[in-house]
Amino acid sequence: MFTDTHCHIYNEYYDNTKEVIEAAKINGISRMINCGCDIKTNEEVLNMCESFHEMYGAIGIHPENVNDYTNQDLEFIRNAIRHDKVVAIGEIGLDYHYTKENREEQISLFESQLKIAEENNMSIVIHSREATDDMLKILKKNQLKGVMHSFSGSLETALEYIKMGYLLGINGVVTFKNCKLKEFLINIPLDNIILETDSPYLTPEPLRGHKNEPANIKYIAEFVANLYGITLEELSKITNANIKRIFDI
Repeated sequence: MFTDTHCHIYNEYYDNTKEVIEAAKINGISRMINCGCDIKTNEEVLNMCESFHEMYGAIGIHPENVNDYTNQDLEFIRNAIRHDKVVAIGEIGLDYHYTKENREEQISLFESQLKIAEENNMSIVIHSREATDDMLKILKKNQLKGVMHSFSGSLETALEYIKMGYLLGINGVVTFKNCKLKEFLINIPLDNIILETDSPYLTPEPLRGHKNEPANIKYIAEFVANLYGITLEELSKITNANIKRIFDI
């Protein structure tokens, strides 16, 4: 059995949530961590945790929403992490892909959420795009644990994150023909990675072009197991043990 450690199962993307979860279970996906990005989706994540036994949650404010959040949204996170099915603060981080003009605002928001995590001994789920230098500097100042979501950087960067105790979230990107990650992933011990879909995004081969969903962990798992030369059962055992180190799930 596998866990989809990062998905976005919102009504905005799916009008058949129950069927999506059933399809995941049929394909050996026993648990999903649904990640919020703003106040609306954070509330939705909490509701889904209540509605579905298989669903756990991470709540946070994504860096792309830095211009829209309020202090009340941060207060919501402080209160909501008391929910027994909320296992992390996320998806949070830095994203300079579209603009660096709000860099300071992004860093301020990120550090505010790191503080909440530190005060409450919570894990974090981190989004980092074209912001590696700032990300490393900030994380080195904190004693936290968590996941580098959708990791696609260099081996050197991967080892830096691992040295600090972070796991690497591996998703459908690794199956893409032009992905360089698979060229060195074998050099990273398996006890440092977990699997995720980032649904509805980043659909793995051979379904690329279709909407992603948690059931597609099976394609990512098959690819990673073949890359490391192990069975799916071995991969399941290792990645589930990794999950237990980071998430209270």
